[in-house]
Formats: sequence, structure tokens, C-alpha cells
Amino acid sequence: MQYFTHTLSNGIRLVHKPVDSLVAHCGITINTGSRDELPPEQGMAHFIEHLIFKGTRKRKAYHVLSHMENVGGEINAYTGKEDTCIYASFMHIHYGRCLDLISDIVLSSAFPEKEIIKEKDIIIDEINSYKDNPGEQIFDDFDSLVYKGHPLGSNILGTPRHLKKFQRNHIVQFLERNYVASEMVISSVGKIDFKKLIKLTERYFGHLPAGQRSVPRHQYSGYQAETKLVKRRNHQVHCVIGNEAYSVDNDKKTALVLLNNILGGPGLNSRLNMAVREKHGLCYNIESHYQPYSDTGIFSIYLGTDIEFIDKAVSLVQRELFRLRDNRLGSLQLKRAKQQLQGQVAISFESNVNEMLSIGKSITLYNKIDTLEQINEKIERVKASELLDVANEVLDTANLSMLMYKPR
Repeated sequence: MQYFTHTLSNGIRLVHKPVDSLVAHCGITINTGSRDELPPEQGMAHFIEHLIFKGTRKRKAYHVLSHMENVGGEINAYTGKEDTCIYASFMHIHYGRCLDLISDIVLSSAFPEKEIIKEKDIIIDEINSYKDNPGEQIFDDFDSLVYKGHPLGSNILGTPRHLKKFQRNHIVQFLERNYVASEMVISSVGKIDFKKLIKLTERYFGHLPAGQRSVPRHQYSGYQAETKLVKRRNHQVHCVIGNEAYSVDNDKKTALVLLNNILGGPGLNSRLNMAVREKHGLCYNIESHYQPYSDTGIFSIYLGTDIEFIDKAVSLVQRELFRLRDNRLGSLQLKRAKQQLQGQVAISFESNVNEMLSIGKSITLYNKIDTLEQINEKIERVKASELLDVANEVLDTANLSMLMYKPR
């Protein structure tokens, strides 16, 4: 597995993995998300992600949307707490077309006034539809509980109140602060000569002046455990239990990834799934998540169940947490857990589009890429004693917060 990297003259970084495939994937990751919004700007990063498809200085919205589709390609985007990504999948002969379009919408969007007005209503409708799904909304509300008063606790979609106040000059100010060359990474997985790819990226992105982020990120501190009960018109009880966790560069991150996989990862044999769903039949969905950020992280357990079962379900979750805090994994248990995680990582590497997104994010965060072999080595180095230490830090009952939606 070979990766090629290059830094453009203005500081934009480029990473490429060559694959012999008719289909290629290419995108730009910008180290900017909802946590980079000032208080009046809540929802701005996501708002911009929508608007960049609504026309540029040389293309109307229809031509933006049709440019890749006309050759059978697809273009997409997402906004996170710390990043925004615009990416495309296409026949490899169309690299120039892809980079031309992505450069145009990221660096030359026009933000027409009529589109700003229209998109506000669309996103407000998105917010309202999201509120109809408590199993999703509870994660955002739990973020707000853990990161109270900090931008990491703000909803990526923003609020209707903030969106209604956005004007074109506010959009331009956000872009000038955050859409800078030092925070951009272009990633590619496809069949193209790397020297040609460098020339294309210089052609389409080299005109952006070199620049640094003008406002540093507000670092997070001051977590305090809290329990909150919310009455809603739900059929089920929805519950999230969790804690602040490790940042992306913490030495204990790999151990927590492994611990999370054991406890409530995607495998049907996770401890929570086996104890709460398979053995007792108390819920349809129970899972755990670990999301690291640049300076902090969040660990959470989610379950949804009928109100008559919630006390028993939470009790069973607490029992599984106690087992991980109190009992060191045996050598066979640890070996199986490592093999399972390594297999899941290997499967994720089979998707070229996922790898393109992954290597872009990796360069953004670490300025390097771990190969599958290096990731496996990190997993192999985790000791049972480390898992026990991490469990006693992150799963400590005294530091766990809980948010529960209960039916009215």
C-alpha cells in the first residue's frame, strides 16, 4: 500500500493512493466545522456547505450540479464538528473535470441573495424534520450536555433563530477566517499519474493565497457529569450515557477504540447487544460510540426501549461497565477482540471512497497516514492492563453523564 504526498506552493496538502480502477474518488477536506463558528454563527459551516452548490462566478446552480453528473459522476459533501468535505466519484479520465468543479465551488462560490433566502427555509425544514427523530436528536442534545457552553456542544445544523439572521457578508467573513490554504487537504484514490495530479491541483487550487486561520479554536475544558431528564411525546424511552474522552492524539485512543468495540461496537456479539438485546430482549437498538476531536473526545452509549424496561436496561448497562472496570480480559478474550477490530478496519479499507475520505482526514489531523499494517500493529500493542485502566477512567460511574427522553 503506497501513498504519495505533496504540498502545493500555497500550502494546500495533497495525498494520493494509486489504484487500478475505472472509478476514481477525489475530494477536499477543510479543517473547519461547527466548532469554528462564533456564537452568532451557529449553523454557518453547514449553511455554507449547502450554498456552495448554488452557483459560482462562472457557473449557475444547474451547471454546478450537472458538471459531474453529465459524465456519470457524483458529487457530495458533509459538515462535521471539525471538518467540511466536498468530494466526487467519477471515471478516472475525468480528474481535471472534478478538480475544476471542486475548486470552483469551494473558492469561487457567488452566494446569490435569492439562494441564501431559499436555503434558510430548506435547512429550517431539515432541523424540524430532525426533531421528529429522537433517536438521532438525543446525540446532539447529549453533546450539548457534555460540552455545555462550548462550540462543540452546538448543533451542526444551527438554529432557526441564528439562520434567519445570516447575511452574505457573514458568510464571506466566515470563509475568510477559515477557508485558508493551511487548513485544506486534497485527497485522491484513483488511476492517475501523480505528477499529472500535482499539475492539475496547482492549476485549479494554486491561485488561492497562502494563509493561516485567523481565529484559533477555543479549547475545551471543565467537564462535569450531569443527569438530565426530558419529557417528550415519544413512544419509547431514549437514553444516552457517556463521558468526556480522549483526543485524537492521546496515547490511549487505540485502547478506547478497542474497548468501545468490545462494549457496544457494530458487531452483533458486543457485550451490550448480547446482554440487553439478545439475552433479555429489552431493546432493538443498543450501541456505544467514541468520537475523538483535536483537543477532547466523547464516549457514549445509546439505547431505546419501552418505559417499563428502562430501569432494567440501564441496570444491565451498568453491570457491563462494572465488568469492564473490574475484570481484566483474559489472553484469549483480548486476542479475539483484537482480531475482530482488525477485521473491521480491513473491510473499511476495501472501500476506495471511504479510504479517500479517511486519508484526507488523516493528513488534516496528523499530517501523516497510518497504513493498515501500522494500524494493526497499534491494535496488537494494546495490553489487557491498558484496557482496564481506560475502562476505569472513561467508564467511571462518578464521571458518567446521562440524558433521557421519557414519554409524557
